Amino acid sequence: MRLVGSSELPAEVRSWIGQVRYEEETSFEIERGYIFTTCASVENGNPLFWDDEVARELTGGPIAPPSMLSVWFRPHHWTPAGREQRMPYQIHFDLKEALGLPEAVMTHNEIAFGAPVRPGDRLRARQSLASVSELKRTKLGSGRFWVLEVEYRNQRGELVAQESITGFGYRRDA
Repeated sequence: MRLVGSSELPAEVRSWIGQVRYEEETSFEIERGYIFTTCASVENGNPLFWDDEVARELTGGPIAPPSMLSVWFRPHHWTPAGREQRMPYQIHFDLKEALGLPEAVMTHNEIAFGAPVRPGDRLRARQSLASVSELKRTKLGSGRFWVLEVEYRNQRGELVAQESITGFGYRRDA
């Protein structure tokens, strides 16, 4: 079996490593309605998210569940401004296209949390590419592993979270 493409990483992709490729801001302020709806949908009854007195005592006020971090960056499918639709973790899709790897799976995700996300916050995310592996063959097919890094900050510049995501882009072997 022949491996996908050249074993050498294209210069364009090499130039992305260590560079911020995308910066984005939440399209709306963090709000309690989303928090309550998300907690209700998974039956999360933690009083930290429902009871202002508990939240004030434990965290100095209401916070969003840390597991909601990606929710704030999911764009609405339509806006009156007609903004172009973005993909979450856009670098991932850029790599699939640039490397000719039509399939992909995420194999690892690690998040370190900092300051809590609070109602009224606006968040910014900065996406960068940390690394791309040599060509590999797995049971899925032939392709490359890549590591994406995303830094999240609130409107005060406080670090909210740092995320590291490993994906494997591949082409199924014939």
